[in-house]
Amino acid sequence: MPRLRLLAIAMTIALAACSQSHNEAGNTPAASSSAPAKATTTAAAEAPASNPFFTASTLPYQAPPFDKIKDSDYQPAIEEGMRQQLDEVEKIANNPEPATFDNTYVALEKTGVLLHRVLAVFNAITGANTDDALQKVQEDEAPKLAAHADAIHLNSKLFQRIQAVYDQRDSLKLDPESQRLIDVVYRQFVMAGAKLSDADKAKLKDYNKEEAGLEAQFNNKLLAAAKDGALVVDDKSKLAGLSDEDIAAAAQAAKDRHLDGKWVLTLQNTTQQPLLQDLTDRDTRKALFEASWTRAEKGDANDTRDVIERIALLRAQEAKLLGFPNYAAWTLQDQMAKTPETVMSFMEKLAPAAVARAKSEAADIQKQIDKDQAALKQPTFKLEPWDWEHYAEEVRKAKYDIDESQIKPYFELDNVLQNGVFYAANQLYGLTFKERKDIPVYNPDVRVFEVFDKDGKSIALFYCDYFKRDNKNGGAWMDNFVQQSKLLGTKPVIYNVANFTKPAAGQPALLSTDDVVTMFHEFGHGLHGIFADGQYPTLSGTQTARDFVEFPSQFNEHWAFDPKVFANYAKHYKTGEPMPQTLVDKIKKAQLFNKGYDMTELVSAAMLDMNWHMLSADQPKQDVDAFEAAALKKDGTDLSYVPPRYRSSYFLHIWSNGYSAGYYAYLWTQMLADDAFEGFKEHGGLTRENGDRFRAMILSRGNTEELAKLYKEWRGQDPSIEPMLIHRGLKQAPAK
Repeated sequence: MPRLRLLAIAMTIALAACSQSHNEAGNTPAASSSAPAKATTTAAAEAPASNPFFTASTLPYQAPPFDKIKDSDYQPAIEEGMRQQLDEVEKIANNPEPATFDNTYVALEKTGVLLHRVLAVFNAITGANTDDALQKVQEDEAPKLAAHADAIHLNSKLFQRIQAVYDQRDSLKLDPESQRLIDVVYRQFVMAGAKLSDADKAKLKDYNKEEAGLEAQFNNKLLAAAKDGALVVDDKSKLAGLSDEDIAAAAQAAKDRHLDGKWVLTLQNTTQQPLLQDLTDRDTRKALFEASWTRAEKGDANDTRDVIERIALLRAQEAKLLGFPNYAAWTLQDQMAKTPETVMSFMEKLAPAAVARAKSEAADIQKQIDKDQAALKQPTFKLEPWDWEHYAEEVRKAKYDIDESQIKPYFELDNVLQNGVFYAANQLYGLTFKERKDIPVYNPDVRVFEVFDKDGKSIALFYCDYFKRDNKNGGAWMDNFVQQSKLLGTKPVIYNVANFTKPAAGQPALLSTDDVVTMFHEFGHGLHGIFADGQYPTLSGTQTARDFVEFPSQFNEHWAFDPKVFANYAKHYKTGEPMPQTLVDKIKKAQLFNKGYDMTELVSAAMLDMNWHMLSADQPKQDVDAFEAAALKKDGTDLSYVPPRYRSSYFLHIWSNGYSAGYYAYLWTQMLADDAFEGFKEHGGLTRENGDRFRAMILSRGNTEELAKLYKEWRGQDPSIEPMLIHRGLKQAPAK
């Protein structure tokens, strides 16, 4: 996912709230927002000479000078950036000339350059390489940034000018992208409360400021909870079933924590943990699952439940103030789905089929458990969530004679990147990549590549940071260090972040099938940014609706298993021999395996998100665990052995990363991606002609046109759910 920046201030330099990763005004700024700007005047005056953020980087593409950036540089630059942008906005708001597109909308696009420059880096580092000092800055600045955004969106004089241009938009004879900018920015202001009374604006500012602080708290509590929740194992025999590489990585993780002679199994952000597949000791599996399930519910300083109870209530109150029955109804206005009813109707088409398939899969797994226990002359036991991954792998071996240990040696990370991810981009779009060792990075694990177009012209920089660290958020995401904009003369600097297990020194980084898909997914977001060709930063690249932004990434997943691409990267890391055709055939046959589980955990999480954000302001503050249990039961997804992909208490997407009432977007965009791939297959599949057309009509366009129209013009029809149902194993493919 493209990771949403800290708070709604990630306005893509001016005012456009970023989509997902999915986070996202009287005449003068409110006291809460003007105070920090005033307080930083002295510090700001002293800072430019030594602070690398105060001038544009001289590195290629204005890449961040990480060799010069210190923790102490961020806060002065953020606060000076806010001060500068407010000054710029005030000049626009108080311009004595009549409002025009150029002196209002274009002028706004040019504001906040310093603020965006520092936030782009700050948000990257606090997500992927944070420390105590940066977390403190994050919590300190979050309410100020929220107040700053309000000071712009709720500025009455500014909105009068926004409104004046909007009212005459049809007579201005603007190009389509400029017309789109007017529509998007006007809607953002209205959604942010620009039409509220002064009293209600003041109330909304208070809500936003408190919510921003709580979101930052949640983020930092969860990071600490995941770190502290890691499972410490004293007895190596308890790790039976793990590969030598996994055991070595666990030993290294323990050593890094000064726990010599022990092993540490770190947590990823999802409920299920990858190592559950291989662990043969059931007690260890249960302990690892419970460490994941309860990570943020231990009644300690890292417990997130009080925070999210308050966030949910605040969001409902904000929605009521803005004239909506609930937060979901408010935030979905500018999405493809438009309404909560549309979202729930869409997911209700998926849930019963997903649950039915999961139940069928569970029956097969229970038979495998019974068989294994009988062979051991031991009593059987009921399938539990910590058993699923382990015994599902046994079922897969039995059904398809295949397991991950056979596959991983053919998925060495660098080979997947260079000969898989990059190769597919070359075949489709003509791109080539050259690693740059001369550009500074924020951690030794990070690599940088220069991206060249089909004509050999350099067009972007791409950073990748793939290995898990204790000071990195879980999951995987994409974002920009520098965003493309013709208006500002900037070209894209993109990064991908993941959480793959780092091998011990001298060992290869071998990936699971899911890891490979993740690499293709995040690079799909990367292509959306790399190919951005917009005039205005507000509309450029991934600055689209949440339920569109995951479309290019999920579409790019399909190329991981394209026969030509797969054959180019699926080679044994020791011998270089291609994966045997018999194993390739087994993988192909097993592609729909466990899809019931996968879809059920995703649908249940998406519906849980919607339930939280369809609460009205009149409903009482919720007990997190009771609410979650009731919601899962109501939606028919409460399978004991298929927990939601994220529990409420560690659902980072919806409480801090901007996917509130938006997690359904992953499912919605699966529909788009699968329908789009069907379109590619209808026209010859992996061809330059198909790739160039997709680049020109989708990937380069950002949010420059109504997204449903953009899709239909490319595809020639509205998206169909049928390819998704077939590809995700929820419906039989028609007989050929």
